[in-house]
Amino acid sequence: MDRTGFNKSLMERLRWQLLLGALLIVLSVCFYFAEIKIFQSPRDTFFYLVQDIAFVPIQVLLVTLIINRLLGIREKRSRLAKLNMVIGAFFSEVGTKLLTYFSDADPKLGTIREYLIVTNNWPEKEFVMVSKRLKNYICEIDIQKVDLEYLRRFLLERRDFLLQLLENPNLLEHESFTELLLAVFHLAEEMASREYVQGLPEPDLKHLANDIVRAYTFLVTEWLAHMRHLKDNYPYLFSLAMRTNPFDESASPVIQK
Repeated sequence: MDRTGFNKSLMERLRWQLLLGALLIVLSVCFYFAEIKIFQSPRDTFFYLVQDIAFVPIQVLLVTLIINRLLGIREKRSRLAKLNMVIGAFFSEVGTKLLTYFSDADPKLGTIREYLIVTNNWPEKEFVMVSKRLKNYICEIDIQKVDLEYLRRFLLERRDFLLQLLENPNLLEHESFTELLLAVFHLAEEMASREYVQGLPEPDLKHLANDIVRAYTFLVTEWLAHMRHLKDNYPYLFSLAMRTNPFDESASPVIQK
């Protein structure tokens, strides 16, 4: 729609609202006039009219500042619940597999691996402690340990899925997860833009390593937050997430005991 059409549509909506407002005022005046004619008590009518008007500011307070705020909080919780479903789908389809692959190429993973073996006995303070530790951890990638051809195929097969996630309007509620999606999608675009990824020059390998590190850093942080959410809200999903922990070398979805 061009600007002229938009302005015309806006004027039509305003005209309709003004007509509705005028109609309601006329109806109100008619009702008050009928009340005076029927009950012959203009003093009482004006008394209750002033009383009603006096309550209007309190009514505005209740509706706009309290009820609307409560409804807004409820709506936000609903959006966040939907977003957490999106985050779960991302890790199920892409995130956990990428974490497994990237962590295998992290030469310093041994310094934090033990802190990422999430268990069912973790209290809230354990997640907080590990989250703080991760903020001081600088992720690294040995690009020589990365099978770029495999990574390229994996990301290209899921590029449409990533694009659909980026189009989700609920992402506006979760800035850090949006950054993660953008980092992973950018890595997919970098891979897609190259006809081949074997025998790349050293500067290009360094550039790809930086892109992988960016995505890897966001993945670790958001994975921990996702595990925290699952533990608090979905024990059965948390059980599977623990058994497929990308940082646990002994992890297996098969329950042994």
